[in-house]
Amino acid sequence: MQLTRGIHNMRINVDENRQGCVLTIGNFDGVHLGHQQVILALVKKARELNCEAAVLVFEPQPQELFSPETAPARLCRLRDKYALLKNLGVDRLICINFNKKFASLNAEIFIKDLLVKRLAIKHLIVGDDFRFGKNRQGNFSMLEAAGQQFGFSVTDTASHKLAGCRVSSTAIRQLLEKDDLSAAESMLGRPYSIIGKVFHGDKRGREMGFPTANVRLKRRVSPVSGVYAVQVKSQFGQHFGVANIGSRPTVAGIRQQLEVHIFDFDNNLYGAVIEVVMLKKLRSEQRFSSLTDLIKQIAIDTEQARTFVQNLA
Repeated sequence: MQLTRGIHNMRINVDENRQGCVLTIGNFDGVHLGHQQVILALVKKARELNCEAAVLVFEPQPQELFSPETAPARLCRLRDKYALLKNLGVDRLICINFNKKFASLNAEIFIKDLLVKRLAIKHLIVGDDFRFGKNRQGNFSMLEAAGQQFGFSVTDTASHKLAGCRVSSTAIRQLLEKDDLSAAESMLGRPYSIIGKVFHGDKRGREMGFPTANVRLKRRVSPVSGVYAVQVKSQFGQHFGVANIGSRPTVAGIRQQLEVHIFDFDNNLYGAVIEVVMLKKLRSEQRFSSLTDLIKQIAIDTEQARTFVQNLA
């Protein structure tokens, strides 16, 4: 799958092999079961029309630009989104830098320059509440009218139902906040996990007898926090462990990060990308009065996590 960054690079080549693109636009945060239904429809339509199956996303997400203090926690990063969309058969992921200049783009220009001229769009799949352009002047009806004028069709992204509940990124965040990992998994179509690169920390965990692999959370806030029994996937295979997600208040931490102590593991993970799957929340993050109390609690957490994962076997 090709990753295209920026408006200046987003032209789709039209030739005897591919006749433009079938496109969908959205955040696709988490690429959950509802998103997957849309993507499968996108890919099917693209194959029927001999077009590229393309997904257009914005970085940062619009709410992160306009209301950064209230923007929702991200379920996944662009790298994760790329991998998930690739597995679903998408040909191209287009990432546009969403800034105030782009947000002020006239809706008609958005359609004529981006969709028609640059992407040679043949079919568009968007939600019927999709708004775009300066002052959100563009809407679904405008896209339908433009489709008739420029020769592309438009269909709505039908809501995906699961046990009578609409699958959405918001609903998944709410479930994660309630520590309902099972229900979140049923909407995601996979267990919730965090993927990131291991960096050199302050070695405090090693000094306390519990060495950790540390991953920075490159998002404004995390949808989960606390201590979890986890499964860690890396180049060395799959291992169980215990993880803390938060700001580490006992040691005056500020930036949110993920620290995972992997059981019976002594390989070097620095610089490696790992996936940490949340299996069970053990407790919320808390501040302890001393390092001694913290070490005692980590030992308890570790034992609880070991007991939990042993019962999975």
